[in-house]
Amino acid sequence: MESFTASDGGVIAYRDEGPSDLSARPLVLLHGLMAHGGFFREQAVLAEQFRLITVDLRGQGRSATANATVERAAADVTELVETLDLRDAIGIGWSLGATVLWQVLAGPVASRFAGAVVVDMTARVRNAADWDLGLSPEACAARSAAIRDDYRTFANNAGQAIFAQPVAEAQRATADWASAEFARNDPAAIAQLWASLEQQDLRPLLSHIRHPTLIVHGAQSQLYGADTADHLVAALPNARAVRFAGSGHAPHLEEPALFNRTVTEFAASLPPVTSTKMNCETGG
Repeated sequence: MESFTASDGGVIAYRDEGPSDLSARPLVLLHGLMAHGGFFREQAVLAEQFRLITVDLRGQGRSATANATVERAAADVTELVETLDLRDAIGIGWSLGATVLWQVLAGPVASRFAGAVVVDMTARVRNAADWDLGLSPEACAARSAAIRDDYRTFANNAGQAIFAQPVAEAQRATADWASAEFARNDPAAIAQLWASLEQQDLRPLLSHIRHPTLIVHGAQSQLYGADTADHLVAALPNARAVRFAGSGHAPHLEEPALFNRTVTEFAASLPPVTSTKMNCETGG
């Protein structure tokens, strides 16, 4: 793995794989809560034609645990995109990673992205009087208590729950691996990050994100239903959804061949990578 030092001094780990020439479109892969870049291991084959930038988001994996908030994670990704001078990229955000991605796409490096893939996420995690496409306040409070009081048990259960239930025998080893990897995190950092995620409301941002966006929905997700995906398609100016019938919350792990093919086809639908467009837009 490689690393860079963010503006607040935190060290952020990432992998940079595949072709580095200007003809290879970058994919910026952002994982979910308690995970790390290795949760995109089934996407490694895409490095044959794309440049894969897989980040361990702040507070998880091998990255810094201090200042573990959604805003800081988005700042880290923004700074990394600038540091690597990425152009015409596609951001792929799974769960928490989608929330981070939306903030990145609404920020100063928006023009460096050609498109986005959002994997099983909602615009607001905590439900409210005017919102019921997330989790109830009671469910959010229970998660906070579980992280605080018995993180290992919470992480183990969450690792199983990201898969379609009951976990298929073919997925058993991967689910057990996910549980073990979730449990390796610093509980205090996860508690801080979860508290930050729970307070996010991305609904006001969505109408400003005009990048072509593919909404990937796991039909057997225990977290978000088809109505959540429908809301995102309606709220984003240029979005469409694709349903993964055999997946829960992690289609990229559960149906990786279909996921990789879907991403490849989506990338092919976008304008080709150009070496001069960013120079014209940024003057640099």
